[in-house]
Amino acid sequence: MKKYFLSLAFILFAVIISGQSFEKGNYVGFHVLTINLNQDVTMDQYLDEYMNKVMPAYEKNFQSNCYLVKSSRGECENCVGLFLVWKSEADWSKFWNKEGGATELGQIALDKSQPLIDEIKKLGTYTSKYTDWVVQ
Repeated sequence: MKKYFLSLAFILFAVIISGQSFEKGNYVGFHVLTINLNQDVTMDQYLDEYMNKVMPAYEKNFQSNCYLVKSSRGECENCVGLFLVWKSEADWSKFWNKEGGATELGQIALDKSQPLIDEIKKLGTYTSKYTDWVVQ
């Protein structure tokens, strides 16, 4: 039993140490997603596909970190959201302009992501409302 608790403590410690934290100047996009599932598709299926295929492509193509989140209480209880984190606003600006449109590099990244976006559309569609933040 003692080995079990020591192993558990070690695993928790390793997870905490490897966790990412925000740094001053990080640029964070927070998107609240409205997901409309196709017939016979569950939310778990959709989110699994999104997390395991779309998000890794976004991370690679947009040079950012992505986190899928689900609210647990408050005004938007049971909402699904997406955090996109860049090191700085300058890094974000390589892909997006102030009006929200894609830059030339952003369009290239979108084009690379398009096959995965087309694939997830077979499960359902989503729209998002977003706000971008700079970590102080």
